Amino acid sequence: MLQKKKKFPIIVSIIISVVGIASLLFMYFSWQSENVLINNPIIKKVQSESETVNLKTIVHEAEKNVVQIEAKNEYQTLTGSGFLYNEKGDIITNAHVIQNAETIYVRTANARVYPAAVIGIGDKTDIAVIRVPQLAGMSGLAMDTDALAEIGDEVIALGSPHGFQNTVTLGIISGSERNFTVDGYDYNNAYQISAPITHGNSGGPLINRNTGKVIGINSVGTEDGTIGFSIPIIDVIQDIETWSNEAQNSQLTFTSTEDLMNSIDPEEIMQDAEYVMEYFLDSIIIRDYVAAYSLLGDSLQSTNSYSSFREDYIQVLDVEYTHQSTLIGDNNHASVLVDIVLTKNQPNEEEQIKENIQYKFNIGYENDQLKIIGIDYVNNTNE
Repeated sequence: MLQKKKKFPIIVSIIISVVGIASLLFMYFSWQSENVLINNPIIKKVQSESETVNLKTIVHEAEKNVVQIEAKNEYQTLTGSGFLYNEKGDIITNAHVIQNAETIYVRTANARVYPAAVIGIGDKTDIAVIRVPQLAGMSGLAMDTDALAEIGDEVIALGSPHGFQNTVTLGIISGSERNFTVDGYDYNNAYQISAPITHGNSGGPLINRNTGKVIGINSVGTEDGTIGFSIPIIDVIQDIETWSNEAQNSQLTFTSTEDLMNSIDPEEIMQDAEYVMEYFLDSIIIRDYVAAYSLLGDSLQSTNSYSSFREDYIQVLDVEYTHQSTLIGDNNHASVLVDIVLTKNQPNEEEQIKENIQYKFNIGYENDQLKIIGIDYVNNTNE
């Protein structure tokens, strides 16, 4: 009788343990099968804004290192793109952009123009490297030379199609291992991309949307502009680095910028002046105050230090602008009239204000480089 009484609690304990374990297993598998939904608009807003800022940052940082290339001979002028990749001032581009060129100039994102010299060019492979000593010391774009991109990877293509500098197109890797020949150049293992490649895009970088690193050199596109092809950087980096390491500046010949300055026509001055204005305001939007300040001429920088310049714009949250007109003046100067809406934080207050301002940017050449030499406030109203 006593043994039966001892067995009863043991049996009950076993039953309770089994039921407990079964309950835990049931809850675990139930949780695994359910999707946990978080309906929090603040989280969604933060995630959305973070993605937008990241894309803008990738593009803006890449644009600093992307150049427009003008290759001239006595018969024609070819335009293309290229990108800085090391601290020697070396720029990667396509061979077909600069072949047979007698003079080569590059136009940077801040509208500065420098002469370049070829340090390496492919015979059958459509790649080339040119050097601009004035760009030495800049780090250039980061490149992914570890592995090939995969189909479906999101990409960003930058270049200057039809002379429109720093145009950005988005797409994906839509094909790989494409092999063909165009104008005597063999393209092997090329990426096929959905981002269009057209005249002027050639030589620009193809950038991985997630990493911000260069994975290819945009080279050719179909006639209808719907499909582009890019040379994988991993396939040509060895030739690029060999040319760069062997080149000596003392053995290179660079053309003077004086010839280029003398050949600038009024229409080109207007376009360049408008581009400088846009790049200045876009730099303020992305909070790249260093790039914006570098566009100011000596007279403006001498009366306004970088720290005070930054302080003037640190409260600006957004900039919207509408170009009104551009007028050409004497000595290759241009006046660009712009309507601007600044959204700003109120110091020590939570509310925001909007300022409607009409600026006149006076833009001209200083030391053969285009700079903002004056900014006039025409009208200023607050909301």
